[in-house]
Amino acid sequence: KDIYDEANQHTCTGIGYHADVVPLETTMTIVARLFSLMKDAGYTNYVPSCVTSFGVFSEMIEIWNRQPETLAKTREYLYKATGREFDIPLNLVHPSDIIYKFRFDLKEKMKYSLVNRFTGKPLQVVEHIGCHYAKIFPEKGVGKAEFPHVLAGMIEAWGGEVVDYPERRHCCGFGFRHYLLQENRGYSIANTKKKFESMEPYEPDFIVANCPGCTMFMDKWQYTIAEMEHKTYDKDGYGIPVLTYEEMAGLLLGYNPWNLGLQLHQVQSEVLLNKIGIPYDPNEKYKGASGQILPKPERPNNLLV
Repeated sequence: KDIYDEANQHTCTGIGYHADVVPLETTMTIVARLFSLMKDAGYTNYVPSCVTSFGVFSEMIEIWNRQPETLAKTREYLYKATGREFDIPLNLVHPSDIIYKFRFDLKEKMKYSLVNRFTGKPLQVVEHIGCHYAKIFPEKGVGKAEFPHVLAGMIEAWGGEVVDYPERRHCCGFGFRHYLLQENRGYSIANTKKKFESMEPYEPDFIVANCPGCTMFMDKWQYTIAEMEHKTYDKDGYGIPVLTYEEMAGLLLGYNPWNLGLQLHQVQSEVLLNKIGIPYDPNEKYKGASGQILPKPERPNNLLV
């Protein structure tokens, strides 16, 4: 349980690579530099926090293992550009895999569980697995592409119940090259809307994802749909809260919701916090790092906050 956070990390070029802006050889060299930082620190295992980085790293390693001549060229490019050398990690895992592995250890330290304190029943949770975690290299994840268990295992271990709905494995709607082109963003939001319409009858208490991009888009598109169509996917007009697995674990461990940054989401979390029984101070919701209260954001027209 030894994690080293390298301050000189940088992009893996993920979105640029998948949008055909950054060439493959450039991406390989940049990934190689990241692995060189691991080598310099004396480590042999790599943990990328982003699902897209996980997919990019897995792809580069796969190419290098299959094409030794490409690996040799990458070593040459990196050395010419930076004077650095790198090793391929012995193990590459996503942080959600680590939390999954230690989910029962974490449970022993948790102050709360995924149970509705008013009814005593398990919270109904939609889990969403990032495509670049489960679909590009399905053998890398627990349960592979169709039945990934990394988030479901956390939910069940911590007292919740997983919602199995028809579009459970559908993309979040992000789609890098679809969203990057403004003309294509209707395609992005239409895919997200398809997921919301599919889960709505099951009345989920919240959504949890292991990808930051998926979390952001399923959060922000709820606001957008509410503004465009005066529609929310819960009964009361607040929307369905969308959390990362880190936020979910942090809340149950007793971290302050505002320190976790839940106030920065489009769909606000107070309804969920009340169900779990997590205390919060509404007066500190927009307190800055200096202690100064920051201006409150404008209220949406249709999404309650």
